[in-house]
Amino acid sequence: MEKPDILTQSGSAESLVCSAASDTVGVMTVTLDQIYRFPVKGMGPDPLDSVALQEGDGLPFDRHWAVVHGSSKVDPAAPTWAKKANFLCLARDEKLAQLDIAFDEETRTLTVLRKGKQISRAKLDDHMGRTLLQTFLTGFMPDGPRGNPKVVEAPQGVAFTDVEAAKVSIINMASVRDIERVTREPVDPMRFRGNLYLEGLDAWKEFDWVDKQIQIGDCVLQILERIDRCAATNVNPQTGTIDMNIPLSLRKGFGHIDCGIHAKVVRSGTIKLGDTITVL
Repeated sequence: MEKPDILTQSGSAESLVCSAASDTVGVMTVTLDQIYRFPVKGMGPDPLDSVALQEGDGLPFDRHWAVVHGSSKVDPAAPTWAKKANFLCLARDEKLAQLDIAFDEETRTLTVLRKGKQISRAKLDDHMGRTLLQTFLTGFMPDGPRGNPKVVEAPQGVAFTDVEAAKVSIINMASVRDIERVTREPVDPMRFRGNLYLEGLDAWKEFDWVDKQIQIGDCVLQILERIDRCAATNVNPQTGTIDMNIPLSLRKGFGHIDCGIHAKVVRSGTIKLGDTITVL
């Protein structure tokens, strides 16, 4: 039986060793704990057990749709990437966090739920379906969504992520727990709306991966940069209320406002929950 690759750390240096001993001092295994995509920008996550990643792309259907508000500079008839201020987003439309979603990739159908009950259902690749979602959001938003909302679909090769290039966002669960040490209250990891959540890595060690490559399953990703955090993280993903100041807590506790890292897929492959992460 092939031994698993195990990530070890010695001071600031990282090296790879193979070990069958689970109790080896100083040896840790970093694993993929959770996978999420967000089919509609600003709305809830769609959890996945596995996903096939293609070179140069983010997760399939991640931020594939977005909701343009009345003050947006985006043309609904010819949408393209734009800054998040042009769309409904948690930083300004925190009530969206009260909604859960279920997404059927095969039929492109989004089911919207609140407290476990279905309150809207829309086929996002259909004009009538998008109109249904637009009508629902118009009534749901407390002060209206700043004009008539329009659900738009990203063109080929584009995703409505906060950064223009297609990237995968990675969150270290230990870093989130270290933020809790500063805030002295629980911090829901979903505040960071990441794609991949890792367990088994020391807090903040993911920052050491910048400019390196990692392998998950048979997929290879290039780590590009740290992710600086905005007011969207202040929104409680369970209640849709602003109840923390995460950027301020990061600044006071750690001297920066970063949590998570961006990566680019450089070798296509499939990843699944429980996969071991290897630094190449």
